[in-house]
Amino acid sequence: MTQTRTLSRTAAETAVGRAAETTTVIRAPRTADGAPLWRIAVDSRVLDANSSYAYLLWCRDFRSTSVVAEIDSQVAGFVIGYLRPQARNTLFVWQVAVDHRFRGRGLAGTMLDRLVGNVAAHGVSTLETTVSPDNDASLAMFAALARRHGTELEREELFTPPDFPDGHQAEDLYRIALQTAAHTEEEIIDDHR
Repeated sequence: MTQTRTLSRTAAETAVGRAAETTTVIRAPRTADGAPLWRIAVDSRVLDANSSYAYLLWCRDFRSTSVVAEIDSQVAGFVIGYLRPQARNTLFVWQVAVDHRFRGRGLAGTMLDRLVGNVAAHGVSTLETTVSPDNDASLAMFAALARRHGTELEREELFTPPDFPDGHQAEDLYRIALQTAAHTEEEIIDDHR
């Protein structure tokens, strides 16, 4: 048992040292990021990967409601989202992914925090996402985000298996109330230019 603790401590110290030596940048996506985003989504083996074309469009058309993490000039992860057309104060987070080489560094939470800060400054007051019931990692990530914002993670049924033509699992809707500054409807980010 002592040996296990020593190994764990050494691994943690190594991870901290490695993280200290790297440069992490959280930024808006660029069209050139579409290919790495697609690769990360496909390699995750958890996300419903879209076509490579969809990621290119996402990087072009929804850059103000999405972020990319870059570590030492490599795309390491992403959060892609959009403002709901019928609820312009609601950010819907479509996908969150971190390249397997960069997991375990808290990158997903950092990206979500940056994106929430960006959109909340423009009057977005609600974050929504869907998560399948067996995705414990995503549920924990969004629950932690809600706690950091001093609020609850609210759940309701959205899509059930019969709604999908391909045997997809249920997707429950999760909602987090965000703290925002007061803004007018015109000041909210316009992603549909």
